[in-house]
Amino acid sequence: MKAAYLLGRMAFGGFFLYSGIRHFQDQEEIARYAGGKNIPAPDLAVQLSGAALAIGGASILLGVKPHWGALAVIGFLAAVSPVMHDFWRRENPGERQSEMINFSKNMALLAAAMMVSGMEHGKAARQAAPRLKAA
Repeated sequence: MKAAYLLGRMAFGGFFLYSGIRHFQDQEEIARYAGGKNIPAPDLAVQLSGAALAIGGASILLGVKPHWGALAVIGFLAAVSPVMHDFWRRENPGERQSEMINFSKNMALLAAAMMVSGMEHGKAARQAAPRLKAA
């Protein structure tokens, strides 16, 4: 259980750390996309969201205050997903499907981040559902 938890935490946190770094590496392209979605001050929005993702991801990855890191990720996903992946507004079936896939992925990541935020960190053996005692 401890190894699975550690590997999962590293992969999950690493995903967000990488995404945050990408926000800075590809800032122009991401800001252009955000601007197309009518995000105000898209350059600043990309920098702030990149910082939230990088800090949150590093926190989860390293296990340093992962509850707070998960909250940063939750804030990002909850704020960005309905605006950036508004599949319900797309007329084109291909666009609608693409946005729905990305929205659904973000909702799954949001749920996982919520689980991470509710865990008792440092007690990985108790991360699974409570075990039933034998009768």
